[in-house]
Amino acid sequence: MDTGNSTVVTEFILLGLTQSQDAQILLFVLVSMFYLIILPGNVLIILTIRSDPGLNAPLYFFLGNLAFLDASYSFIVSPRMLVDFFSEKKVISYNCCITQLFFLHFLGVGEMFLLVIMAFDRYIAICQPLHYATVMSPRVCYALLLALWLGAFAHSIVQVALILHLPFCGPNQLDNFFCDVPQVIKLACTDTFVVELLMVSNSGLLTLLCFLGLLASYAVILCRVKGHSSEGKNKAISTCTTHIIIVFLMFGPAIFIYTRPFRVFPVDKVVALFHTVIFPLLNPVIYTLRNQEVKTSMIKLLRQHRVF
Repeated sequence: MDTGNSTVVTEFILLGLTQSQDAQILLFVLVSMFYLIILPGNVLIILTIRSDPGLNAPLYFFLGNLAFLDASYSFIVSPRMLVDFFSEKKVISYNCCITQLFFLHFLGVGEMFLLVIMAFDRYIAICQPLHYATVMSPRVCYALLLALWLGAFAHSIVQVALILHLPFCGPNQLDNFFCDVPQVIKLACTDTFVVELLMVSNSGLLTLLCFLGLLASYAVILCRVKGHSSEGKNKAISTCTTHIIIVFLMFGPAIFIYTRPFRVFPVDKVVALFHTVIFPLLNPVIYTLRNQEVKTSMIKLLRQHRVF
């Protein structure tokens, strides 16, 4: 059998989250309810920030972009997963699999970089307040956002390029409910040790370094706010606490998935479910619930449109 660079496999079969029909129905109901409640919340956050001239600080600019990234990220896996709950044979074409994998990493790494930018924004706001307006000018914010997209694109292109180079000529069952690097690599008809090492270096090391850098930056911020007034200290601690919660929700599952050799563990699918479906939709909501300015503006927007 030819195991060159030509791809023989034209489709993959997704084994899904579980083979139990009852469990699939329960998951469909729970994920659908969560999806239909939280997704509009993210859209509302974007509309609120864009419609209120008072929310023009860099923090809200980045929060709006976070909501956009997370809402977009939720469309990569969730809709297809909900449809597949009622499909006997869960099939995804090779091209669709590669496309899903690209956008999964493109938006996922984009969000990681955005969290790093938001940490930098909070550091300047709290530790260098007199220079904040100069350092975080609109021009700088847009430049950081452009760098974010370019960095995420470069990362995803590397991931896809490594996958496209692999020959797939035999097994085509992916033990997951979506296409991702660890499962796809295992189906290649060649030794994948070097590719796995490159993938871990590209995804795992990047994720771990961003995580450690974020924790270090927030530790510095929390140490610096000790000398602030009580009101300023409480607000800074509240903001940093929210950011730290998001960092753990975002990076915990990613570190578990990408910083180890690509071996199968029983909890892999559960971690992947939270990483790709639950946590992305929750991130902006957590930010908003702990931000009085956004909550007030959101209620005002809803009342203007006679929602309540």
